[in-house]
Amino acid sequence: MSKRASAKYKIDRRMGENIWGRPKSPVNRREYGPGQHGQRRRGKLSDFGVQLKAKQKLKGYYGNITEKQFRGIYSEALRMKGNTAEILIGLLERRLDALVYRAKIVPTVFAARQFVSHGHVKVNGRRVTIPSYRLKLEDVVEVQEKSRELGLVLEALQSPERDVPDYIEIDHKNMTAKLIRIPGLADVPYPVQMEPNLVIEFYSS
Repeated sequence: MSKRASAKYKIDRRMGENIWGRPKSPVNRREYGPGQHGQRRRGKLSDFGVQLKAKQKLKGYYGNITEKQFRGIYSEALRMKGNTAEILIGLLERRLDALVYRAKIVPTVFAARQFVSHGHVKVNGRRVTIPSYRLKLEDVVEVQEKSRELGLVLEALQSPERDVPDYIEIDHKNMTAKLIRIPGLADVPYPVQMEPNLVIEFYSS
């Protein structure tokens, strides 16, 4: 297991929120932070602190992607015409691992990254092993035939925890998924409030 995957519950505890909406999250049992000083009352965050938390929460949600990668996505969103915060969300949702997670092919975003990097997924008939691969509209994402009976795939398909959002067209029988439109913030089923506008403020300040 990668360090990022093993640290997923630490992210929940640090944020004080169940950011993936998972039943096993430690925040469901203890809402205070990790460590021996976790139960101390938290002081009011500064504007910078609020922006930093928003950035860490959004970055953590997508499998705790690296700061370099996340800043690169922000820089790309900044160069594009339109609302930078909305564009940032659209770019994050076009990641291959994000779509694999959204389509309920695997149970967690961390599992999605591993699933892609281990070669279980094809895009338009070609195997892709890069979790950050940027999907275009109408790209067909397909689970390799030999991978369709894996335990984590069957677990995800049967999970009542979440639904597939309407910007993804899913065919669970043939194990294919397609991004049919690029979502905005209001379209994405985040279990907690995400504030990409604060992320933009963080990087632009």
